[in-house]
Formats: sequence, structure tokens, C-alpha cells
Amino acid sequence: MELSTIDYRAADGVAHVRFNRPKAANAVSPAFAADLRAVMLEIDHDDAVKAVSVTAEGNVFCAGGDLKEFNAAGDGLPKLASDMLVDFHGAIYKMNRMPKPVVAGVRGSAGGAGLSIVSAFDLVICGQSTKFTMAYTRAGVTPDGTSSYFLARHIGLRRMLDLTLTNRVLSAAEAESWGLINRVVPDDEVDTATAELATQLASGPAWAIGHAKRVVYAGFESPLEQAGEFEGTVIATAMGRHDGREGIAAFVEKRTPEFDGR
Repeated sequence: MELSTIDYRAADGVAHVRFNRPKAANAVSPAFAADLRAVMLEIDHDDAVKAVSVTAEGNVFCAGGDLKEFNAAGDGLPKLASDMLVDFHGAIYKMNRMPKPVVAGVRGSAGGAGLSIVSAFDLVICGQSTKFTMAYTRAGVTPDGTSSYFLARHIGLRRMLDLTLTNRVLSAAEAESWGLINRVVPDDEVDTATAELATQLASGPAWAIGHAKRVVYAGFESPLEQAGEFEGTVIATAMGRHDGREGIAAFVEKRTPEFDGR
């Protein structure tokens, strides 16, 4: 892959994705969106990758859309935005649907599209001084980045409307109490904590973890009976695989399981 805005490497079962536009506050531009989609496609098709770590270079995780680039587009902005969102939303769809957990480490701030993508990650660690804000209506525009789907599900409709209409700023502690993020750590430990959690997930029963992610999302979106049927199908399949049999046997025999992803 030829990437201009994101650094990418894969090692020991973990894909390490690092936003790298620090001078532009890692803002979402057409190039960034295209890079993110390319990276997610690569991860999805790389069987050696079991989990994903997403971090960012600089003092801002992602400031939202690149308003300077948008302003320079003039009358061509609506088409530029539409084209960019094909890639940006496509990256998020792929990230959500792949059977690999995605852990993000957020430092500094996440606003606009930055907050939107934070809400789309599976697990989120953030620094204690991190701030979150929607900021769309402040620029006279409306939400994107699938926030209307993910963010509202995490925090509820009333809070979603509060953030969207008033551009309220959330602290890390508030974000955790609202259910937007999973845990808060000291600012200088964010990247390490994110990599460690991704490594922990990658070393576990990969098929079960990936499909557990699918079960949770599918159940959240499905009627009761459909959710139950899908749960039954997946757990029965898991119990017939090596890791399922090994995990059960290890529990009964009071020993540490030896998972191999099968």
C-alpha cells in the first residue's frame, strides 16, 4: 500500500494503524479517507491479523473534517464531500463488519468526524485530559461518519441530541460515565495501553473473539428471536472448533488453555 496520511504495520497478530497528519490535527481529508479504507481492506484480508490497534501522531487524535481543504474546494465541495464519504464510511463499514476487534487509543481531543469514528471503534481507551465534541453545527453542517448510528446507541438519544445541537464538550471522565469510551488512563500511557489490549485480544481464541463481536452487534440490531437463533448457531459452531473444545477442557481440568485460532 502507498499511504500518505496513515502509518501501518502488522506484527504478532496485531495491525497497528496510526493516523499521521499531526500538522493538520489528523483531520479527515479525501486522502485520509482513501488511506483508511485501504488499510481496513488490507486488515480484513490478512488472516495473520487477529486484532487492531488505532492511535494517532501528535496532540490531537482527529479534529474532524479538514475545513481548510473543504473551503478551498469552493463550489466543488459537495462532490468532494460525497466522494470522500464513500471512502470514509466504507472504511467504517469494513472495520465494523470484520471479525477482528478494533481498539483505539485517543489522546488530546476528538471532534466532529473524529468523535464519529471514535464511536465506531469496538473498544476505546483515552487519556485523562482528552476532550470530545461534535462541532458539526458550529461549522454550519450536519453529522457524518456514522455517528447517527453508533454514537446514539452508545450514549442514548437525549445525550446524542445534546452533543449534536449544542456542541457540548465532554471530558474523559464524562465520556466514560456516558458509555462513549471504555477506560481512562494517564495521557502518556494511552499508546502503550492500546497496544497491550490489542495484543491481549490477538493472543486469545481468535475465531471466538471475532465472532463474539459479530454476535454482539447482530443482537443489538435484531429482534429477540433472530438474535437468539444467531447466538445458538455461532456458539454451536464454536464448540465444534479446536479452541472451543480446548477452552472447555482447560476449564474442567483447571489449566491454562492453549488456543491456536482454530
